[in-house]
Amino acid sequence: MSTPAQVRVRFSPSPTGTPHVGLIRTALFNWAHARHHGGALVFRIEDTDASRDSDESYRALLDALEWLGLDWDEGVEKGGPHGPYRQSERGEVYADALRRLIDAGEVYESFSSGEEIEARHRAAGRDPKLGYDNADRDLTEDQRAAFRAEGRAPVYRLRMPDHDITFTDLVRGEITFRAGQVPDFVLARGDGTPLYPLTNPVDDALMEITHVLRGEDLLASTPRQIALLEALARVGIGHGPFTYAHLPLVTGEGNRKLSKRDPQSNLFHYRDRGFVPEGLLNYLALLGWSIAEDRDVFSLDEMVAAFDVSRVSSNAARFDLKKAEAINAAHLRLLAPDDFAERVVPHLAAEGITDPDRSVLAAAAPLVQERSQVLSDAARMLAFLFRDEDTFTPDDDAAAKNLGADAAPVLEAAVAGLTDLPEWSAAAIEESLKTSLVDGLELKPRKAFAPVRVAISGRTVSPPLYESMELLGRERSLARLGAGVRRSQGMG
Repeated sequence: MSTPAQVRVRFSPSPTGTPHVGLIRTALFNWAHARHHGGALVFRIEDTDASRDSDESYRALLDALEWLGLDWDEGVEKGGPHGPYRQSERGEVYADALRRLIDAGEVYESFSSGEEIEARHRAAGRDPKLGYDNADRDLTEDQRAAFRAEGRAPVYRLRMPDHDITFTDLVRGEITFRAGQVPDFVLARGDGTPLYPLTNPVDDALMEITHVLRGEDLLASTPRQIALLEALARVGIGHGPFTYAHLPLVTGEGNRKLSKRDPQSNLFHYRDRGFVPEGLLNYLALLGWSIAEDRDVFSLDEMVAAFDVSRVSSNAARFDLKKAEAINAAHLRLLAPDDFAERVVPHLAAEGITDPDRSVLAAAAPLVQERSQVLSDAARMLAFLFRDEDTFTPDDDAAAKNLGADAAPVLEAAVAGLTDLPEWSAAAIEESLKTSLVDGLELKPRKAFAPVRVAISGRTVSPPLYESMELLGRERSLARLGAGVRRSQGMG
């Protein structure tokens, strides 16, 4: 079999739980590597653990990649020449590979129990937790038959080579595992049931993968994979080891690995909050890689053009929520106003606004585009414009601080100045309120406008006040100011 001419990478998650940001960062780097080199991304599913795998998790993976716009060239839902692309459907493939390895003497039956292995280590004065000691490598057929007669079930182990295993990692440079450092390891149970150490390299070999980009937590398994890939090539499967790049861990608080159990790791948490794919992917790209020393904000196309996996850092990458939000805010500002407005709509639905007036939204969205870090910020700031007067109520905290008894004269003066305003425009509203409150009541602007803002929008943070009132209209604005007066007087 000839070596593939094009770069081929794979994204091969297990469908367990909710997609997490570390997993998606790995998918992104593989996608960018394939796209940069004009290669192919293979998306397969490692679903041989029936007790943990679920169709719900599989659908969540598809949902995540579709939302983010990370497409693949071959694999589940698309097909291709190397299918099927779910491990649960590849049993015959693994059985054939195992048979070939056994027939060639690359794999042998091992009958030692864990207790026996520990006992041998103790007897030799070694640490009992050293693991398998390769004791069953050279069992005779009579010895194997005797074990079977005792009712023992074997496992199948690969014979590790008796030489050092050295490879060049694209992120970490040259790495050597000394001979004997890695014991013979289990590929399958005695009944032939394949285990992950067999299925993953067999799939990579048959799917002609050329580069494996994966987390550094899997680095310790690399010598086992290399040894198996060499053995598979000797029996006619694949063409030997690939090029590896072990990506830095994504860490959370306290520099601990960000695990699936961390709420911060849930990808959909960021979608629900209103991160846009452009912003989240930009930030995930920065977890170990940078486009330039003085630049953090870039598009996916720019990432593809510049991506070089050898420039990925080997240091752990800490997930910094504040920086992620800042990157996302930068991408929100880059959106066309109509695009931004349309992306806010689902988040207005989360605020109970299921059918916003699109003309009002189009006019109002630009007022908050510069002020929003995530789309839910914009939805919260804009929701007051779409609430009926009988359902509108100010936030409790905002009202408690700004609609007390001392707010009544401020709001009454605002109503008096605005009631007969000839023109209901932002400029006219601004002039009227400044005349009534700043000049007439001799209030500082913060004291003058905070009660008005909360009475109108229900929040202390809102779109610009005068423009908000223009969009809300005279009748609704005066109604809310009147309700604010009654509330501050303890009557509502």
